[in-house]
Amino acid sequence: MKILHTSDWHVGKVLKGQSRAEEHKQVLAGVIDVAHQERPDLVIVAGDLYDTAAPTPEATRLVTRALTALRRTGADVVAIGGNHDNGQALDALRPWAEAAGITLRGGVRENPDEHVIDGVTAGGERWRVAALPFLSQRYAVRAVEMYELTAAEANQTYADHLGRVLGRLAEGFDEPGRVHLVTAHLTVVGASTGGGEREAHTVLGYAVPATVFPNTAHYVALGHLHRSQRVIGPCPIRYSGSPLAVDFGEQENVPSVTIVEVTATSAARIREVPVAAAVPLRTMRGTLAQLAEATPPDGWLRVFVSEQPRAGLREQVQELLPRALEIRIDPDLVPAPGSGTRTAQRAGRSPRELFADYLGSKGHADDGVRELFDELFEEVER
Repeated sequence: MKILHTSDWHVGKVLKGQSRAEEHKQVLAGVIDVAHQERPDLVIVAGDLYDTAAPTPEATRLVTRALTALRRTGADVVAIGGNHDNGQALDALRPWAEAAGITLRGGVRENPDEHVIDGVTAGGERWRVAALPFLSQRYAVRAVEMYELTAAEANQTYADHLGRVLGRLAEGFDEPGRVHLVTAHLTVVGASTGGGEREAHTVLGYAVPATVFPNTAHYVALGHLHRSQRVIGPCPIRYSGSPLAVDFGEQENVPSVTIVEVTATSAARIREVPVAAAVPLRTMRGTLAQLAEATPPDGWLRVFVSEQPRAGLREQVQELLPRALEIRIDPDLVPAPGSGTRTAQRAGRSPRELFADYLGSKGHADDGVRELFDELFEEVER
């Protein structure tokens, strides 16, 4: 059978105030085009369909239409909730999904049979998917245990719980003549985060060893980390990565989906298919003069300015580079924390004096910034 594995769509993402709705339309159209070309028997969407737990109506329309279009290619579709998704809201869509022939699992249910999906390809190959949506540490490890255990003990308890859950879901994976699959949304120890995921969601407290996956699985389709990569483990384990770079930390990632060909008696053959419809993310560095002479690359820009901070600098850069979404002072020019030689004493000092000391500690020498502060302070005092 052939499987198309994708994840981490993050529909509804806004990058530094810039909506990416049009990009998502093009990207998901690209994923659907790959499905038409490859004709998979099964599409797995391994979580984070949305960027927020409260998606807009536009984002909801885009996701439901994309899932419907993937189903219309003739493939079965299995999608699970990720840490950015609202599991209960996704589960509320299950009646629609079932009517459309789509299997949707938003959150973890008490009945484990809810997370075991069986199917048969058009060619008669039987398959089973153990589908595990994102399971937070707070939910998996009770509050009383969190208080009583050390951080390392809580991490190990979470991994143990997850391993037991996956073991229960994979109890029938020893049956011959059937392709056994796992999909989950989590972090595996040793995997590369890919530069862009929010650190709060990928801390080691949520990381589990690859040994939690059963060695009887023919393929494990993971979501959560945005860089496409293989994970060493007891069976074939892979992150498909996101089909678009979600933020500037991911600008070196290659957006793609993963195609897997496997049978009950042969090893999985895996390849990546690039999806290049999104606007690329690029970084530029230099002084104002250097930026003015440079030819800006195509895409949304992050700009590190090699100039001392001053009032109006952002506006000057924005005028030179209208597609700059993020403008920052080059980190090499920013003093390290605690490097200032003077420490402002609060007692008996005016806000203007304290602010002047703060500017001095940060290397700001522009009188215009002080004047703006004075104007604002006078407004507040009136």
